[in-house]
Amino acid sequence: MKKVLIISYYWPPSGGAGVQRWLKFAKYLPEFGWEPHIYTPSNPEAPAYDDSLLNEIPEEVVVVKRKIFEPYSFYKKFTGNKGNVNAGFLSENEDSRKKFTESLSIWIRGNLFIPDARIMWVKPSTKFLRKYIEENNIKVVISTGPPHSMHLIAKKLKAKTNIKWIADFRDPWTNIDFYKDLMLTKVADKKHHKLEKSVLQQANKVITIGNTMAKELEKVRRSSIDVITNGYDLSDFNDVVTKIDNHYFTITHVGSINSDRNHDIFWKALRDLCNKNKEFELKLKLVFVGKLDYQVIKSIKDYNFTDKTEIISYIPHNEIIKYLYSANCLYLPLNNTPNAKGVLSGKLFEYLATNIDIVGIGHPNGDAAEIISKTKSGYMIDFNDKTGLINAFETIFKKEGLLTNTISEDRLKYSRKELTRDLVKILEEILQADL
Repeated sequence: MKKVLIISYYWPPSGGAGVQRWLKFAKYLPEFGWEPHIYTPSNPEAPAYDDSLLNEIPEEVVVVKRKIFEPYSFYKKFTGNKGNVNAGFLSENEDSRKKFTESLSIWIRGNLFIPDARIMWVKPSTKFLRKYIEENNIKVVISTGPPHSMHLIAKKLKAKTNIKWIADFRDPWTNIDFYKDLMLTKVADKKHHKLEKSVLQQANKVITIGNTMAKELEKVRRSSIDVITNGYDLSDFNDVVTKIDNHYFTITHVGSINSDRNHDIFWKALRDLCNKNKEFELKLKLVFVGKLDYQVIKSIKDYNFTDKTEIISYIPHNEIIKYLYSANCLYLPLNNTPNAKGVLSGKLFEYLATNIDIVGIGHPNGDAAEIISKTKSGYMIDFNDKTGLINAFETIFKKEGLLTNTISEDRLKYSRKELTRDLVKILEEILQADL
């Protein structure tokens, strides 16, 4: 069996969206003749923990964990934050945005820890992995970021060995939605861009999750980038059949919502519908599974939806499916930021597997909108199109019937196994190429 080393900060029992992509690739790689060796921290700062994900790791996967030092313990003491550190500038406490200590911590994060707070793991990891690669006869290394320090480990390994390197960008680097919030100096900004360019140009192959991001990264790499989207795992949806509960019209969102995804037209459209359609108002139920920015909580109160809202802060991934299948409509708010066209939320693909109507708010010509259109799975409404949003909700509200997990042909290509097949093609190519 061929061996591949995968450097990933996120790995079970860490939970959250960052884990799923490479956990699922590792799950199916052995079926295609590849033995994954996972290199990951033994003590990461994860947004959540989910022990159920450990059951998804097949026995063929070799997991190597090493201790990491990162400054989040000092950050927590400095800011008074006692919980896990949230990604993407999601703030569950309104006061935290007003603290001088919070602003100072963000400045330190952006300017002193480049590209991120895991930078101190690069040197010891490189030293350890050089020997590990030789002892285990590994020919290919994959780094996945963010955090982009994982790419820097792989870059050093490539420079010191003859290993082939694939860099996977799950999210942008300098074009990520919160990059502008890091309060970077000109020197720090220049260093971020320089490191990003070195990774993109020195990796043997670069893969990413969507066409728009690929085009943006190609401008820096100056050669083609492969796209392998995120997806859904068919084994999570086996034999699921559910009946729409006509007692409620349930709109469900799974995952975190930060301030950039808290769209005012969502609340205004629902309030307008409730005011003009008493049956809709009587049946409406909102379910949010995941962490919510304090602005979302404020919107729920301001628009008088408190008694119609259920909030589940975090549940194991294997329990999420029942919440998806209890919905009449799945809500997909995307970031209203300059890179909106390329935003492609991982939850979209699990939504696709349910055959339940999706209502998204995002760029009408973006990657997510294109997938929803091609799979005939729902609606992508522009950020300011309240009328379009009302029409979408009204159309779905009038529907009723039996839902099954029979997945149409145009959605099957997003299954994790089929996506792993695409990854294996790239792995085989990189072994054969004389780069």
